[in-house]
Amino acid sequence: MKRTIKKVAVIGSGIMGSGIACHFANIGVEVLLLDVIPNALTEAEEKKGLTLENKAVRNRLVNEHLTTALKSKPSPIYHSSFASRITTGNTTDDMALIATCDWIIEVVVERLDIKKIVFEQIDKFRKPGTLVTSNTSGIPIHFMSEGRSEDFQQHFCGTHFFNPARYLKLFEIIPGPKTSTEVLDFLNGYGEKFLGKTSVVAKDTPAFIGNRIGIFGIMSLFHQVKEMGLTIEEVDKLTGPVIGRPKSATFRTVDVVGLDTLVHVANGIYENCPTDEAHNLFKLPDFINKMMENKWLGSKTGQGFYKKEGKDILSLDLDTLEYRPNKKASFQTLELTKTIDKPIDRFKVLVKGKDKAGDFYRKNFAAMFAYCSNRIPEITDAFYKIDDAMKAGFGWENGPFEIWDAIGVEKGIEIMKAEGYEPATWVNEMLATGTTSFYSVKDGATYFYAIPSKSAEKIPGQDAFIILNNIRENKKIWNNSDSIITDLGDGIINLEFTSKMNSIGAGVLQGINKAIDIAEKEYNGLVIGNQGTNYSVGANLAMIFMMAVEQEYDELNAAIKMFQNTMMRCRYSSIPVIAAPHGMTLGGGCELTMHADKAVAAAETYIGLVEFGVGLIPGGGGSKEMALRAADTFRKNDVELNVLQEYFLTVGMAKVATSAYEAYDLGILQKHKDIVVVNRDRQIATAKQVALQMAEQGYTQPTARKDIKVLGKQALGMFLVGTDQMEAGKYISEHDKKIANKLAYVMAGGDLSESTLVSEQYLLDLEREAFLSLTAERKTLERIQFMLTKGKPLRN
Repeated sequence: MKRTIKKVAVIGSGIMGSGIACHFANIGVEVLLLDVIPNALTEAEEKKGLTLENKAVRNRLVNEHLTTALKSKPSPIYHSSFASRITTGNTTDDMALIATCDWIIEVVVERLDIKKIVFEQIDKFRKPGTLVTSNTSGIPIHFMSEGRSEDFQQHFCGTHFFNPARYLKLFEIIPGPKTSTEVLDFLNGYGEKFLGKTSVVAKDTPAFIGNRIGIFGIMSLFHQVKEMGLTIEEVDKLTGPVIGRPKSATFRTVDVVGLDTLVHVANGIYENCPTDEAHNLFKLPDFINKMMENKWLGSKTGQGFYKKEGKDILSLDLDTLEYRPNKKASFQTLELTKTIDKPIDRFKVLVKGKDKAGDFYRKNFAAMFAYCSNRIPEITDAFYKIDDAMKAGFGWENGPFEIWDAIGVEKGIEIMKAEGYEPATWVNEMLATGTTSFYSVKDGATYFYAIPSKSAEKIPGQDAFIILNNIRENKKIWNNSDSIITDLGDGIINLEFTSKMNSIGAGVLQGINKAIDIAEKEYNGLVIGNQGTNYSVGANLAMIFMMAVEQEYDELNAAIKMFQNTMMRCRYSSIPVIAAPHGMTLGGGCELTMHADKAVAAAETYIGLVEFGVGLIPGGGGSKEMALRAADTFRKNDVELNVLQEYFLTVGMAKVATSAYEAYDLGILQKHKDIVVVNRDRQIATAKQVALQMAEQGYTQPTARKDIKVLGKQALGMFLVGTDQMEAGKYISEHDKKIANKLAYVMAGGDLSESTLVSEQYLLDLEREAFLSLTAERKTLERIQFMLTKGKPLRN
C-alpha cells in the first residue's frame, strides 16, 4: 500500500509541538496544530469584553505558543511564508478535524494519564489506517496504546524528535507491541527522505538510544569533574570542538537545554533501570540538587553553570557554588592536536596524553566504551545505531564505536582494563573471529560487524547516498593540498575542497580549473561539493592581507583576475557544473554557487556576500553577478532604480540567508533553476543526478553575455545621495560610505551618461579595480586583520 502524507495533526503546541509543526510546514505539508482551551481570561481579554466562549480566547494558548516559536532564534521555519501552512485550533472544538489528517503526532506533557486521555480522543476521531505517534522522550510506548483499538495499535509507535526539530537530525522510531512492519518501514524512509533526518529504530527501553547514551555521558562527567578536580571551563574545553562536539560542549549545552530537562531524563533512567551496571551514576550529585533548589536551570532562568553579568560571563565554582570570573583552560595534550585537522585523527593522540587531559580522556572513553558495548542487545541489536543517534541527536562528529575504532579496538580494551572496566563479551568474540574493527568500507559502502551472524554486514539505507569518505581513496583522479577530484561514476566527477574551513585560495582555484579541464576532455559533468561542516567560508583572507600589506598589487591583481576567470569558467564550460552548497557558504563560496549552472543547495545553507564586513566588495564576480541579475529582472515600465537598489542593499548590508529558501529572496539562488534538498546526506547523489540529467538532455556551452543593462549616472547619483544621507545620519561610518560608493560605481556600470548594454567582462574589470583600490586602504586592512585575529567584524 502506498502511503502519502498530505496533512499532519500535532496535538500539543509547546516548544516541541510548535517546532515539529514548523518542520512539517518546512517540507510543504499542511499542519493542524491543536492545544487545550484556557480556563481563565487574561486582563486584556476582559477589557475587550471577551468571554471564554470566544474563538480568539479558546485558541489563545496555541496561537501564543506558535507565535513565540516563530519569533525564536534560530528560527524553526525555513521561510516566514511557510507558517501559512499551519492552521491552529483547540482540542475541545476541533478534534474532529483530525479525521482529515494522514498522521497524528501527540506532543503533550510527559504524563501517561494525560497522554492516555488524548489517545482515547484520537481513537474516536481518526480514520482507520491513520498513523498515530507519540513524541515522548521516555515513557514506555507499550503503556500508551493499552486499551486502544486494534487498528490504532497497529498504526501506533513512538517518534522522538530532538529539540530544536528543524536543526537536530535524530528521529527515533520506537515500535509498540503491535506496530506493523509496514508502519515502521514507512516512518524510517519518510524521516530520512522527507524530513531530512537520520532515522533510527530503537527498542522500547527507558530514554531509548540517544538520551540513554547522551545522559550517561553527561552524568559521567558530572561525577568525574569533582573526582578529578576540574573546573567547568576545563571540561567544556576538553569536550568541545577538539573532539568534534558542538562549541557549547557539556555545561554550556546543559544551560541551553535546561538543567531541569536533563534531571527529568536522568531520574527516569535511575528509576526505570535498576539493573543497569552504571545505575548509581544516574543519581544526581549534590551540586546538581542544590542548583535545582536554587532554580539555576540555565538560560531560561538567567543562570546555570554560567551566568551573564553585563558584558562578563561568570562561571560556577562547583565546590563553593559561587560564581567567579571565567578562567581560560589550557592543556599540553590539546596543543599536540592543533596541527591535526580532523577530530577523528586526534583521538589516538589525546588518549596518550601525559597530563590531566590525557587522564580525563582515558577515564571518559573507558567508561563510555564499556557502557555502550553493554547496551547491546538491550537498547538495539546493532551498535551503528548508537553512533547514528549520538551524531544526529547530540551533534557529535563521531559516535562512540567510531572513536573506539580510531583509537584501535584492542588499545581501547587496554585503556578500559586500566580504568577497571571490561568490554561486553561480544567485543572479545569479534576480535576472536579475526575482525579488528567495528566498521569497514567495501565498494564505497560502510559495513558493520553484525553480532548475530558474527560477520560484516552492509549498513542498510546507504544506496541513496554518496559518502565521499568511502570513495575518496579508490576513486581519486587528482589532488593537490587543497582539493581532490573524485570519480562519482556514470561520467560525473566531484571536486572537493580540503583547505582549512574550505576557504578558496590558489590551491582550490587550481583544483576547479583542473576539474573542468578533466571533465571537458573525458567526462560528462562536474559537481563541486564536499561533506565538511561548511561548504566554504570564502576567499583566503590571510593571503589577500599578506599581499596587500606587502603592497604586491600586481600579484594581487593577478590573483583576483584568476578568481574571476575561474568563476567565469564554471559558467562557460562545455560541461554542466553543479554547486552543492551547505552550512556556511560565504563570500567566494557564494560567488562560486552563483556562477555554477545550477545549485543543489541543502535546506540548511547560510549563504551571502559578506565582503563588506572586511572592508571590501565581492571581487570574484559577485558584484558583477548582482548587477547582471538585477538587469535580468528589469521589466517594461519597471522603476529600474528600485530593482537595482534591492540587489545593491543585499551586498551593501552583507545579508546572509538563514536557509536556502531565504536565499531565493536575496537573488542568490534562483527559482526554476536552483533546487533545495532537505537531507544533506543525499546532496552529492542528487547533484550527480542533476549533472547527469543536464548532460543527457544535451548540454551546450553558454555564450558570454554582452547584453547587461546598466543605468550609469542615473543610478550612481541615487546611490551617492543615499550613502551621504546614511553617513550624515550616523548610520554608517566614513569608511562604510567609501566601500558603498565603490560598489555603487560597479553596479551602476560606472558613470555612463545613459543606460547602456555592457558585457560581463566590462563589469568584472570595474569590480576588480574597485576591490584592488580598497585593499590599499588602511581601514580595510584593519578590518581584515581584526577578522583574522578575532573572528568578528570591526566597525571603523
